[in-house]
Amino acid sequence: MTTWGIASTILAPAEQILRFAAYHLELGAHRVHIFLDNGNADAYRALKAHPKIRVRVCDDAHWRKLGGPRPKKHQVRQSVNATQAYCRSADVDWLIHMDVDEFLVPQQRLDKRLSAAPSTTQYLRCRPTEALAGGDGTAFKAFISPGPNRQRLVETLYPTFGRHLRGGFMSHVAGKIFLRTGLPDIELRIHNAFQHGETLGDGTEMPDCDVAHVHAASWDAWRAAFEFRLQSGSYRPDIKPARGEHGVRLHDLLTGIYTDAGERGLRAFFDEVIGDSAALRSTLQEHGLLRLIPLDTDAPLSRHFPDYSPV
Repeated sequence: MTTWGIASTILAPAEQILRFAAYHLELGAHRVHIFLDNGNADAYRALKAHPKIRVRVCDDAHWRKLGGPRPKKHQVRQSVNATQAYCRSADVDWLIHMDVDEFLVPQQRLDKRLSAAPSTTQYLRCRPTEALAGGDGTAFKAFISPGPNRQRLVETLYPTFGRHLRGGFMSHVAGKIFLRTGLPDIELRIHNAFQHGETLGDGTEMPDCDVAHVHAASWDAWRAAFEFRLQSGSYRPDIKPARGEHGVRLHDLLTGIYTDAGERGLRAFFDEVIGDSAALRSTLQEHGLLRLIPLDTDAPLSRHFPDYSPV
């Protein structure tokens, strides 16, 4: 039987970590590697007790073992840990790096889907869907494949801000990759992999498996993460604009909105682009881009961590 696993470096409350792990164990993950970015005693105890989970605390000793010191950027820490997990993944056939706010949504059992991949395929790319925020948690906007009409469609969906959005998303459109294990000299990154220092080339799209990305669950959650994302996360200054050299970086757009219009301006941006409203659902539905995904993490949490109770 084809087996698969997940690697994730996480800074989050214990319950969120356990829900993420339990969801993917329920999907059939044979191994889940969790790297606790700042330590988390409650999460550690629960994760350590599960036979399919390998949990590591990313303390000074962890980073010294990997050549230390602790990388300042969390993206680097994620990549180093993911590569470490890959090097220890002889017990699975495929490994994927995921974030705690991402959930695989396959159309068929993943072991069967992965076993059908040609032996020459080194990786399979799963594209994201991005959650609408502030509703019941089931509505997502679908990935729009690149093409000559994509930008026009994005600007139709989001008439004020769409010209500055890559594929209409607030976060990444690259998705995540299932990487075949056993390949030599691999560096597993957040969205890609490198071999012998070069981008891995022998891959293909996996359109029957989405990455449901809960970039923000609500306005309050989005606003609370805004400054961090603006400086160090998915809106940071070094991310290129959606429209090439002639476009505006999302960092500059959001900084300008906040400078000119404050909270009111940010709220207007949020409501047009990611807020779960009847109007946005209707527009997405009209263009075949609304996805309703009832992510169930309650039942998996109770099955895989029956003794856990939130503090």
